Amino acid sequence: MATIDTTSIGDKTQSVIDVFNRYVVPNYKRFPVCLVRGLGSKVWDAEGAEYLDLFPGWGCNLLGHCPEPVVRAVQEQVAKLIHVPNTWYTEPQGEWARLLAERSFGGQAFFCNSGTEANEAAIKLVRLRTDGRRYKIITFKGGFHGRTMGSVTATAQPKYHEGLGPMLAGFQYAPHGDLDAVEKLVDDQTGGILVEPILGEGGVVPAPPGFLEGLRRIADERDLLLVFDEVQCGCGRTGKWFGYQHFGVTPDIITLAKSLCAGIAGGAMLTTVELAKHLRPGMHASTFGGNPIAAAAGVAAIEMIENEHLLDHVDRTAELFRQRLLDLKEKCDAVRDVRVAGMMIGVELSIDGAAVVQSALEKNLLVNCTQGRVIRLLPSMNITADDVNDGCDRLSDAIIEVASRA
Repeated sequence: MATIDTTSIGDKTQSVIDVFNRYVVPNYKRFPVCLVRGLGSKVWDAEGAEYLDLFPGWGCNLLGHCPEPVVRAVQEQVAKLIHVPNTWYTEPQGEWARLLAERSFGGQAFFCNSGTEANEAAIKLVRLRTDGRRYKIITFKGGFHGRTMGSVTATAQPKYHEGLGPMLAGFQYAPHGDLDAVEKLVDDQTGGILVEPILGEGGVVPAPPGFLEGLRRIADERDLLLVFDEVQCGCGRTGKWFGYQHFGVTPDIITLAKSLCAGIAGGAMLTTVELAKHLRPGMHASTFGGNPIAAAAGVAAIEMIENEHLLDHVDRTAELFRQRLLDLKEKCDAVRDVRVAGMMIGVELSIDGAAVVQSALEKNLLVNCTQGRVIRLLPSMNITADDVNDGCDRLSDAIIEVASRA
């Protein structure tokens, strides 16, 4: 297998970087790797080097790179109808909504293109329910809800607000897991609570026992809408169709994106039939939302998960990750905690996570760091046991290597 030399960029990759440097806004920190092909949990760069990808598509590639049923569905759809506006009916969008409703709480879907758009729709719905009289929404420190002005304001992390003020009025922040703080924030202008059942960017942190149940109680007692941001934990990633199904708490609204279409851009907000009436014509829209290609991919992704029994596979694979990473924790003091929620995995370290990501890259392993010291893995649902073991071997080597220098 070819390996990357991070001190010497190949000619093909360098030519691509040169074009980016001239023509692409530099708002992303990019590694000096140009990916050209992917299959399953493997990707290849312009020089032919192969990588094992444990963070495929930033969590969007739930079924790995180029899953055959999704590829086939997209190819067939793009030859028939690429895009029509939502002034017309299309069969794929209706079928997609039906499949999502039947696997959640049986409501209706609004389709968009991303997680931040799904959260914007939820924010509007909370406000529209009372015609703006109850406009305040409580969110939680450590949460992440997107990059548009509404969703970034909802994100209770000051680093994402720098230079963007004034932020949107109406958002109040509580410590994650603190029901007393939530109770104190609720007033006559509060309309909803927005929370991730499992913090993703916040470090793969499941809700504490009783927390979501408590939020449901508060919402019911104070007539608030409970919104679950499942952009990262939804669509089967945790071994159930939706993260809330692990907690026995049903929200009023769910927001989805990332893995919803197995790599194709797509987002959705799910809500009850009664609440959906408040998002009346003219109040919200998305030009490309629910387009035929995204819908075909979304349908194919659901069907593939069920046809290949991947929810059960997630449970088995999560246990393998857990055992391998707990074994690492036993022998490496730099590993403080291991958190596994299906194919959402966080390895909390006492050392710099960015250095571990770089060391892993040098071992042809792609992972992510969040919150400075948490290595975040969002592997595909259908990753093989061999790839899990290989990935854990490389990640262990990277962590131990960086720890030895610390």
